[in-house]
Amino acid sequence: MPKKTQAVKGKNMEGAIAHWYAKNTSSNRDGFRKEAAALAAQMKSGDTVLEVAPGPGYLAVELAKLGDFRVVGVDYSFTFVQIARGEAKRAGVWADFRQGDAAHLPCNDNDFDLIVCRAAFKNFGDPVGAIREMHRVLKPGGTAHIIDMRKDATDKDIAREVAGMKMGSLMALTTRYILRDLRKRAYTREAFEEMIAETPFGHGDIQADGIGFEVTLKK
Repeated sequence: MPKKTQAVKGKNMEGAIAHWYAKNTSSNRDGFRKEAAALAAQMKSGDTVLEVAPGPGYLAVELAKLGDFRVVGVDYSFTFVQIARGEAKRAGVWADFRQGDAAHLPCNDNDFDLIVCRAAFKNFGDPVGAIREMHRVLKPGGTAHIIDMRKDATDKDIAREVAGMKMGSLMALTTRYILRDLRKRAYTREAFEEMIAETPFGHGDIQADGIGFEVTLKK
């Protein structure tokens, strides 16, 4: 029998730890708004978008505010799904948040014009399976964006990135520590290229940006 992979690497984000994460990342609302605006600029009215591992749902909700889009988020954490649904309700927008594994998405084939996966890919237990699923659920001509850390980001790179977040000194120290720890699970450019080559995408565009990569995949 094939070896069963874990859905996520590291600690599962449930309960108190998920609420702690949601509280601390909520301070970056301006960043989520800017990212949502950049995504919306690629879309047209009626387009469908999937965020894989949206966490508290801040980006997906901001995107839902910007147009007549069908926004779906799939996260492995039950707690994050509940938090994200609450965010959408408070914002008065429609967004469908579902619980599920990135390597087994609870979505139909050829369903989405755009997929985004932000700061979560390094935590997937089956990263190749997740990329295959992105291809399955994308419409022909659709685009997927994976934004995540680079394994070769230096401590100086991380310090510079955190300094730009305008946090208090204690939170900045904690964030630098967390990012250095998460870097252990991050991927190199070569590793991304090898994973993509194992999927129907075959290849993708990989651009370094700050401490991370933006990987663009076209179906």
